[in-house]
Amino acid sequence: MSTISIIFTALFYISLFIFIVGMGKKIYQFWITPAPLKIPTAPTQLTQTGVVFRMIREVTLFESLFKSNKWIWLFGFLFHFGLLLVLVRHLRYFIPGDLPEIFLLIQPFKYAAFAMVIGLVGLLVRRIFVERIRYISAPSDYLMLLMLIVIGVSGAIMTFTDNHTDVMAVKAFASGLVIFDWANLPTEIHFLVHLFLVFVLLAIFPISKLLHVPGVFFSPTRNQVDDARKKRHISPWALKQEQDHAVKLEQTIGKDD
Repeated sequence: MSTISIIFTALFYISLFIFIVGMGKKIYQFWITPAPLKIPTAPTQLTQTGVVFRMIREVTLFESLFKSNKWIWLFGFLFHFGLLLVLVRHLRYFIPGDLPEIFLLIQPFKYAAFAMVIGLVGLLVRRIFVERIRYISAPSDYLMLLMLIVIGVSGAIMTFTDNHTDVMAVKAFASGLVIFDWANLPTEIHFLVHLFLVFVLLAIFPISKLLHVPGVFFSPTRNQVDDARKKRHISPWALKQEQDHAVKLEQTIGKDD
């Protein structure tokens, strides 16, 4: 293997390790964080089934964003939907051997790269020119969008211009990472930039605002049933405090007697 191939192979495993460990730690943190109040946002759901369907609409259609701002919803949906299709199409590189015939049907997904980039540009323009959004934007917000745009554009360059990358070499490298049968990777500069930024994205994902991906499932404004009028909502830690307080109170009364 060439030196550059060894470096990028090592970067892949390092970034993947950071991603898995970081995401696992964050999801565990979300899981154990108590929600002491019932705070579902309107329109509230009165049953667990209603909450499930609401979460499905939120994750797939961005329902609340659509009701809030149609332009932001359009750019956000274009980016997320385009990214999903691009990721599905990229699976072909990581599957060793001959591809199932179903992958022939998803080849047109390559055009989703345009939707992804258009959505990202729209979100970047929003952060720059909408004053109230610019006021709350940190430098990392701009850098994240710019990095995603460069990833999308560099991928589109390899697909839709004459600067094609050897697809078979890419597949040999990517599938080799999965089965530990390492191979040399192409050395075109746009491919290396594309791959390097993807690895960077994997590594910083657990400490970035991209954590809204798993975070939406733990949001108490989305995942709670509005049954506060029927039964008392109390977090496990608060219940334990009440029980401890009751025990101490009984002990104090017993001593007084």
